[in-house]
This record gives sequence, structure tokens and C-alpha cells, in this order.
Amino acid sequence: MAEQKQRVIVSNRKARHEYHILDTVEAGIVLKGTEVKSLRKGNANLQDGYALVKNGEIWLLGMHISPYEHGTVNNHDPVRTRKLLLQKKEIRKLLAKVQEKGLTLVPLSVYFKGPHAKVELAIAQGKKSFDKRASEKERDARREISQRLKRSIT
Repeated sequence: MAEQKQRVIVSNRKARHEYHILDTVEAGIVLKGTEVKSLRKGNANLQDGYALVKNGEIWLLGMHISPYEHGTVNNHDPVRTRKLLLQKKEIRKLLAKVQEKGLTLVPLSVYFKGPHAKVELAIAQGKKSFDKRASEKERDARREISQRLKRSIT
């Protein structure tokens, strides 16, 4: 099957700062009509989003999709709980990992793959404050090295 073009709508940059990303998985997301239209315009926010496993299903909580401005009174609730679509085998695998100490499910990005909205979900472990400082130092060092390389080339 040919690879479909992906267009990232919203990403959770804060998640990579707050967590160690151990594994990622792609999941479909159940949306209502006005949510799809609003998402295509980029009116979404993943900052407070997380996922839970309840009754053998995975649910995305805390993701904010702004109401569609041309919608009617039947517009959606911006922070409603949304169901994620995964195969049972994948859900069992995620459930086993999440039950380990300190692991959680965090959405990294939402994108369209063809006509379907997808969520990149990560199994993550929270960073300590000293881990965050070390990450920032490493990022700053990389940035400085690349800037010096650019200056030396020109």
C-alpha cells in the first residue's frame, strides 16, 4: 500500500520536555463533524492532554478542539473525552506497559493521514527536574555548535 501524505495539525512540544518518550503508537480518533472542520483549521491544543485505558478502550482526555466558528447550536464540547481507535492487541500491550510504575500515555501530535485524523500516542515516563535541566543544556550545546559551524562555513 502506498504511503499517504501526513499533515501535522498540532503537536505537544511540552511533552518531550516533561517526559522521557519510551515508545510511540499511531491511533485513530473518533471525532464529530464540527471537530473535524475545526481541526483542519488548526484550532486544537494538546498541552493538557493525556490518555487512559478504561474498560478495554483507550480514551483521550484534556485535548481542546475549539468550536467551529460556522457551526450551529449542535457544536461540540471543546474538551470532551474522545475515543481512540486501536486494535485489541495494541490496547493490551499499552495496558501492560502503563501498569508499570510511573508510565503514562501522552499525545504527541494530531495529524491527518489521508482523510483520517490520527493521534501519535507515546508511552512516557515523567522526567525529574535535573533531567529537564540536562536536556536543556544538551539542546543549547547542540544549537551553539550548529551556529558556530554555520559561521565557520560562511
